[in-house]
Amino acid sequence: MDKKGKYMKFRPLHDRVLVRRVEADTKTAGGIIIPDSAQEKPSEGEVVAAGKGLRDEDGDPIALDVKEGDRILFGKWSGTEVTVEGEELLIMKESDILGIVE
Repeated sequence: MDKKGKYMKFRPLHDRVLVRRVEADTKTAGGIIIPDSAQEKPSEGEVVAAGKGLRDEDGDPIALDVKEGDRILFGKWSGTEVTVEGEELLIMKESDILGIVE
């Protein structure tokens, strides 16, 4: 990562986004600690980088609805795990994103 927090060695193409998972709580509301083996991977994340979008039939760009810094929800099996500069991230198509958390 450079001084601005950008990933210099990876830029998603087209309608793909690079996502950092948001860590899940390790305790229940009642205070019970959940062991690592029983925790599900969260389906919430932060967009680290986004592609420029697809093009329509006329060649005009179609911008993505998500941008860097957005907090998103995605399906349990969405994306492909990748390691970028030593950090485990997900890369997925924008269509795999269920919504933006506001």
